[in-house]
Amino acid sequence: MNDSALPTTSTLTATAADRVKKIPAEWLVALVIGLVHLAVAGRYDIFRNELYFIVCGRHPDFGFVDQPPLVPLLAAATQLLGDNPWLLRLPAVAAAVGLVILAASFARLLGGNSTAAFIAGVAAGIAPALIALTTTTTTATFEPIAWTAFAYFLTRAVVQGDRRAVLWAGVVAGMAMEAKYGIAFWLVPLGIGVLLTSARRILAWPALWLGALVALLLAVPSLIWQAVHGWPFLELHANHLAKGANFTGTPIRFEIMQLFAMNILLAPLWIAGVVAPFLWSPLKSARFLSVGLVGATILVFMAHGKDYYLFPVYPSLFAVGSVVLARIRPVVRTMWLAAAVIVSLIVAPIVLPILDPSALAAYLSFSHLAPPPSEAAAVGAPLTQLFSDELGWRDLEKQVASVYRSLPAEERSRTAILAADYGEAAALDVYGQHDGLPPALCGQNQYFLWGARGYDGSTIIHVNGDPNRWRRGCESVEVVGKFGVPYAMPYEDARPIFICRGLRRNLSEIWSRLKRYE
Repeated sequence: MNDSALPTTSTLTATAADRVKKIPAEWLVALVIGLVHLAVAGRYDIFRNELYFIVCGRHPDFGFVDQPPLVPLLAAATQLLGDNPWLLRLPAVAAAVGLVILAASFARLLGGNSTAAFIAGVAAGIAPALIALTTTTTTATFEPIAWTAFAYFLTRAVVQGDRRAVLWAGVVAGMAMEAKYGIAFWLVPLGIGVLLTSARRILAWPALWLGALVALLLAVPSLIWQAVHGWPFLELHANHLAKGANFTGTPIRFEIMQLFAMNILLAPLWIAGVVAPFLWSPLKSARFLSVGLVGATILVFMAHGKDYYLFPVYPSLFAVGSVVLARIRPVVRTMWLAAAVIVSLIVAPIVLPILDPSALAAYLSFSHLAPPPSEAAAVGAPLTQLFSDELGWRDLEKQVASVYRSLPAEERSRTAILAADYGEAAALDVYGQHDGLPPALCGQNQYFLWGARGYDGSTIIHVNGDPNRWRRGCESVEVVGKFGVPYAMPYEDARPIFICRGLRRNLSEIWSRLKRYE
């Protein structure tokens, strides 16, 4: 063979460079976002709610007191080889990466060019609130990508007349309902938006109603479970409202929190997404999305929802706004995006586990960027509620295991371990497997339905209870220690562990008094 016919190194380099240039810019953004998430996914330990979801997923059912079944099943599946925070967060990383690509595709669907797609992808990737939702694997993790996917398929049906798209919208809505019921805050306003705009023509499509049927069929197992169990999810939220547990605040406070949570320099993007469809004819078909954002904001506020309940709507509006803002002068656009990235970098340690707890505490003190609590449970968080609730669980389990092993074998066989809240109980269940701890008991949420598990109360190791209160019902109460670590939530620090012996009434008889749906 003639060596001159072989490709040279420079030719191969040029070919590779050409191929890289053909990769959509939003894919490179998604790659960076994914690598950042992967790099820090295992730095802190498992979050309180993640522990709870793992335990729920190990008790497969069609529903649970405070959530549908999909996320618990997924969380439990990631831990089949043992407890591993990094593996647990892989679905969240996938959601963050997928959201970037989906938002960019959404912008292209609306007629945006590659610049618009890039802007939408960057915004979806760097908005602090969206980063925070995909830092852990919880029911809120998949809301941004699910809500955006539903809006994408609905928009595709409206813009392109694609009747199959409404079927896919139904699939997304049904699956989202099996992950978290919150998508109702988006489905209802978007439905109103379709009804009030020219998009209403799709109401005549049989495919639309078939898609709605698909959504219902996918969602109905969890809804049936809720109905059979007396709608505990609604009871739980009624209790939240009665106690004022969510700090929604005034409309002005609520909107200010939205502005800062999504990166205030990205506000022009989603505001343009709301306004432009009514002022610029090429985006007229997207008016129902604008109505959807307004309606979702009103619904969340009226329901006294937490700030993050509304965060999943913004990627769709980023896509709409990017079509407009891609048209501004390149130098202005570049400076604006660069400034937005800088703002998100400054906030990044607050939403990603980049810094160790002590360093994060110092950063929060120096920057004054700690987010105000959105619920009563977040008050007093030394770091943020998310990160403070990832600390101390293994230490708690080790202390309880030590107390449990200190008991005589005969007494140990009938000893129940009772925790004050589901976070403590779940930590004992997840980490206690290695130390042979029995399943934990708790009166909160799903744990209440699992009952006393046959324990009579003759000996109880109680975690974070009130010893004085239990002295009235036990023959003896012995405080054997305290648990807690620096930077944990206040109600998980310096809390008692005590042993109740000789409960005067059988534990199953008083179990109903321990019920707490909250």
